[in-house]
Amino acid sequence: MKFYISTTGIKRVTISSSGSAVKGSLPTATASRRIPSRTVLPVVLVLGIALPFLFVRIAFLVLESAAACSSPLDCIGWRFFTGDDASMKLREELTGALVEATTGNVDEEQIESFNELVKDMTSKGHDFKAFAFKTKAMLLRMEHKVQSARQRESIFWHLASHGVPKSLHCLCLKLAEEYAVNSMARSLLPPPEYVSRLADPSFLHLVLLTDNVLAASVVVSSTIQNSANPGKLVFHIVTDKKTYTPMHAWFAINSLKSAVVEVKGLHQYDWSQEVNVGVKQMLEIHRLIWKHNYNNLNDEDFEYKGHKRYLEALSPSSLSLLNHLRIYIPELFPDLNKILFLDDDIVVQHDIASLLELDLKGKVVGAVVNSWCGDGCCPGRKYRDYLNFSHPIISSNFDHDRCAWLYGMNIFDIKAWRRTNITATYHQWLELSLKSGLALWHPGVLPPSLIAFEGHVRPIDPSWHVAGLGYQSTEIHREILEDAAVIHFSGPAKPWLEIGFPEVRSIWNKYVSFSNKFVRECRLMG
Repeated sequence: MKFYISTTGIKRVTISSSGSAVKGSLPTATASRRIPSRTVLPVVLVLGIALPFLFVRIAFLVLESAAACSSPLDCIGWRFFTGDDASMKLREELTGALVEATTGNVDEEQIESFNELVKDMTSKGHDFKAFAFKTKAMLLRMEHKVQSARQRESIFWHLASHGVPKSLHCLCLKLAEEYAVNSMARSLLPPPEYVSRLADPSFLHLVLLTDNVLAASVVVSSTIQNSANPGKLVFHIVTDKKTYTPMHAWFAINSLKSAVVEVKGLHQYDWSQEVNVGVKQMLEIHRLIWKHNYNNLNDEDFEYKGHKRYLEALSPSSLSLLNHLRIYIPELFPDLNKILFLDDDIVVQHDIASLLELDLKGKVVGAVVNSWCGDGCCPGRKYRDYLNFSHPIISSNFDHDRCAWLYGMNIFDIKAWRRTNITATYHQWLELSLKSGLALWHPGVLPPSLIAFEGHVRPIDPSWHVAGLGYQSTEIHREILEDAAVIHFSGPAKPWLEIGFPEVRSIWNKYVSFSNKFVRECRLMG
């Protein structure tokens, strides 16, 4: 049989068979069967949209059938049209199991992974309730492990922040040796011709209390390099007895072109008996506060994000003599009337001479109080982070939501300090804390200072001092950092430590003298 088909459709069919004498033809009346493309395209689009939904629906029905029927094929027919009720029932059952699991006791059985959970559910044929309880138990264990790991990380991080790097220890030893063998390292600081500047009020007096030679060098170097008139700067560096020789050797060997540097050890001060007794009492009370907080720590103190505050409060710096001696600045510098106090973990980026010309309007200290981050955002922390507002003495005298002023770059009017007797107020609160069970504030330098300087703080522009570069959570825009006159690496991650953040450590490294012989020999990291 043969078909003859023309290009315009089937017009005629001729059937022929070899070996037959009869040939016939049957005319057909069929018309052309062409389907126009305008009809095909909408059909294809509709099928393309509908088929995936149909496929997903069938898949859900098959899954639901597997849970309720012995054979999925037996259930698909009626579930295709009545599946909504079954789905609703399934959701209600699952929701009920989850709600019950949130309030019930979890299963003690140890399931460590999702694969173990699936294997346990399929092998034992548990219902939704058992699934919910086992899932809750697994998630709670995982959450506890994550929280525990974060706490350990934070503790190790803070422990690392309190260690002295081998390179810094090496630097101090090298400089101490140089002081012993090199007469230039023992030369007078400042030279005799500049001694008169140490008490001259026409010069700008900057004070550092530190036992870190490298950090002090960065503070001095950055201040001089960014000063419009470095010849007007006089640096007063106070250190402890063990650091005096390396500190003196560094600044004697690396002489500055124009600025004056004085290095003085605490052992060189001849204080009165009253001051000596006051300093000892202050240190003893701070030690008792530290011990009280340490002995009263419990696991709950480390179960929320504020646990880092407890670690910081219990750090060795809370007992540092040099840190606590800030309250004795008038006794340290009896011949000065106004100073700029600088922490050793800061970098000066712009000229700061105008700060010492700032009118404090009778206040004792000029400090950043308002923040660069907007309204309701404190530059540091709030009073509640330092003081114990559960104690009536604190709650009745201070506002827990008030922003604390920043310590680390401050202008002090020492004349106003002596007039208002801030140091005596400080000691009165220390004695009150002792009588109140040592529970008025957390350990540290700033808490009692916030109280003693209450009402004597003159806020300055936030761009003068940007702090917090030693914290993991700090997010400061690059433009704000560049505009800041002083950036402060407050927090555990100091730039000279391995845990320092590389993105901001580069700012500090710009002022480290990596060409220095001792810095190279001790392999201080850049």
